Parts: sequence; C-alpha cells; structure tokens
Amino acid sequence: MKIDFSFDHYRAALLTIVLLATGSLVHAGDSPQFRGPGGEGHSTETNLPITWSETENIAWKTDVDGLGWSTPSIEGSQIWITTATEEGKSLRIVCLDKDSGKILHNVELFHHDNPGPIHKKNSFASPSVLIDGNHVYAHFGKLGTACLDRNANVVWKTELKYNHRHGPAGSPIVFENLLILACDGGDTQYVTALDKATGKEVWKTTRDGAMAYSTPLLIQVNGQPQLVSTGGEWAMGYEPKSGKEVWRFRYPKGYSNVPRPVYGEGLVFLCSGYDKPWLYAVKPTGQGDVTESHMAWKLERGAPLNPSPLLLGADLYIVSDNGIAQCLDAKTGEPHWQQRLGGNFSASPLLADGRLYFLDELGKTYVVEPSNKEYKELAVNTLPGRTLASIAAADGALFLRTDTSVYRIQKSK
Repeated sequence: MKIDFSFDHYRAALLTIVLLATGSLVHAGDSPQFRGPGGEGHSTETNLPITWSETENIAWKTDVDGLGWSTPSIEGSQIWITTATEEGKSLRIVCLDKDSGKILHNVELFHHDNPGPIHKKNSFASPSVLIDGNHVYAHFGKLGTACLDRNANVVWKTELKYNHRHGPAGSPIVFENLLILACDGGDTQYVTALDKATGKEVWKTTRDGAMAYSTPLLIQVNGQPQLVSTGGEWAMGYEPKSGKEVWRFRYPKGYSNVPRPVYGEGLVFLCSGYDKPWLYAVKPTGQGDVTESHMAWKLERGAPLNPSPLLLGADLYIVSDNGIAQCLDAKTGEPHWQQRLGGNFSASPLLADGRLYFLDELGKTYVVEPSNKEYKELAVNTLPGRTLASIAAADGALFLRTDTSVYRIQKSK
C-alpha cells in the first residue's frame, strides 16, 4: 500500500495533535505514555528492525523483579515502567537508562498487606507511566497514584476511592495542568482530574454504568479539545477543563472495557467490552444521548476485548483476543481483509516505520505491511516469556516487555 504522506509530514502532523491536546512538548524519539505520543499506537520512528530473536538485533535485555504489564514509557535518556513484587503488596516504579538498560531507580510507592484480587490476565502494575516534562505519574488504580520528579523523588501521593475488582488497568493522561483518570469500579464510576502539581482534585464527574478499564483519549472536535472515555455501558465525551459531559453513547451490557479509543475520519472508534464485544464508529459532534443519532456503523463479529484498534488514514486495523486480524474501511466498517494469526492477544498494535507490529501473549510479534488490499506478513519474531504489555518505539528502537524482562530491539550496527 502506498501511504500518501511522507514521514516528515506525518511526524509534524502527529506532534501538532499532541501539542493541541496536551499543551506539552514531545520530541521525536519519545514515547511518553500508553500507545505513544498521540495515544493511538502511532510512532514516527524509522530504521527499525523487521526481524529479531534472543541472539539477533537485541541491544540489551534487563531483568526486572516482580510483574507488571505497563508499557515502557520513554523520554530523553529514561525508560519508566511499574512493577509489583511480593504478590502485589509492594507497588514500585522503575527507571532504566535507555542506552544501556541499567536500572537507575527502583522505588516502592505503595505497600498494601492485602492488595485484593486481580484478573488472571492482569497485574497489580498494568497502567503505563505518564511522563510530562520534569515529572512522571504512576497509577495503580485504587491502590494509589503518585507523582515523582525525574530523579525518582516523590512529589505527592494520593489514593482514589473505588473498587476496581479485577485490578488496575487504565493509564493516566494529562491535559494542561490536569492529570485525568477514569475510575470505573464495581461500586462507583467516575472520571476525575487532579492538579498535576499537587494531586488535589480539580473536578470529578460521576457516571452510571459498570466497571471498565480503558484509558481516555484527547481529541480535537471543531477546534475544541474533547476527552473521550469508554466506560461500562456508556462512552462519553467531556470538556477536559471542566469535566462537563458533552455527549454519551450507550452499548447495553457492555462492561470491563479495556481498548483505548482511536479517532479519525470524523469518527471515534469504541469497543463495548465483555461478554460480547462490539466495535462502534461514533460521530463525536453531538450533544446529550447520541446513541440513536450519531452511530456511523458497528462491527458485531471479531471485535477485540483487550487490544486497542489502530487507525491509519481510512483503514482501521484490529486484532481480536483469539488472533483474528482485520483491516476495515473506517468510514463504512466494510472488511478489506481478515487473517487468522493464531494465539491469543492482549497487547495493542503499533504502527512504526511504515509497518504494523502485532504482539501475542507468548512473545510472538507479527510484522505486517499496512495494506487495504491483502494481508502481507513480513516476519514473525519470538522472544521467551509472556507478553501482555504493548510495544513502544523510540530512538530508532523497539522496546518490548515480557513477564521477566525489558528488551531494546534495534538493528545491529
């Protein structure tokens, strides 16, 4: 497929979107949050490897104690992840040197003698770290939220009240001076914004529905910032400054929603969650209940429960949890192609260097050429271990996390 923009043009467009949404400066070579600079799985990195193994194109491998499914967050010379040791009792943040893989900081942020249950596919350290200028933010659901400086000194801590039941999952995002979190528990559901300098609550908007685990997305609609948050039974659009609800879209019996929304072609693409996952394309231009008026199309078969969608132009790429990859027409939902990859998938796909990277749960990455004509596989690469964290790209390299280690994958010099 010929992509009708250059990478220089694409990089400029992507960074413009990030600046408009967050007011923060993001440099090429950074991946400061879950799903990259814009939060939708896109990277402007080039010269990335197509093939790798334990003995090929590995710059370094660093073992990390405990378990966490937070994606590596990268800015400047630092990589930040979270982990949980002592069966979830010790919740920690870890900083690695990007060039060497050396662990620079390993700090316990919270300790709970009884952290509670989690889903068998989850961890106590699944939300990704958010890097914002001179500070980093770590979130462990109801078990604690913290701000640190870049030397791993704690600035503030807080604990939000809700029962996340299956453990923490949704990652924090930042808008101007606000740290925004979706807190959809089995007991109460709300979205909140904290002052990112102090951790004090600025606004809190409650909503009805069910538990959910999705990360919100900041978009621009008619020149205005909008926060899209997928909750249980409802997805909502909010004014990010005030928390005022703009619109809501209902998907009955949807709960435990995990995929992060993506936006393009005038549509927001949302996944409804368990037990029967559907994917919806919704126009984010309405007000009030837009369930009947603003749905463009829906996909009833093959929608993901855990991996987020990826939008490239007018092509929407998804992979279901049981390994069925699809390319859909983003405007109509009509399928271009479908391919059984096999295996199980939880990580969200990545677009980098003009290629798609699909990572399954057992260390196998499918490298695919973007195309709306046919599925074109370039390589399949395997590393040992479980892999539920999404791949990040930065500084001409891929950063892949397993249940025991973090890898820097790049072309050998």
